[in-house]
Amino acid sequence: RSTTALENPVDVRIGVTQSMREIELEVADTTDREALKKMVDVALANPEGVLWLEDKRGREVAVSASKIAYVEIGSPSERRAVGFTA
Repeated sequence: RSTTALENPVDVRIGVTQSMREIELEVADTTDREALKKMVDVALANPEGVLWLEDKRGREVAVSASKIAYVEIGSPSERRAVGFTA
């Protein structure tokens, strides 16, 4: 685990194939985004791999790399745009 502090907590959303729901985690404020991306890259490089993540409360989540559709890394302050613009 990296100790490089970030200004904001980091939200991670993982899309799982053949599922309409996402896995959502808020990881520790001390999580280094680049290290997190590298963990995702390593897991996705092996179809039999597993991505292990720990949220800020210590809950550990494993996702089979073969089931990962996408991984989104952002902050809680970033909002998803919904609706239409004129």
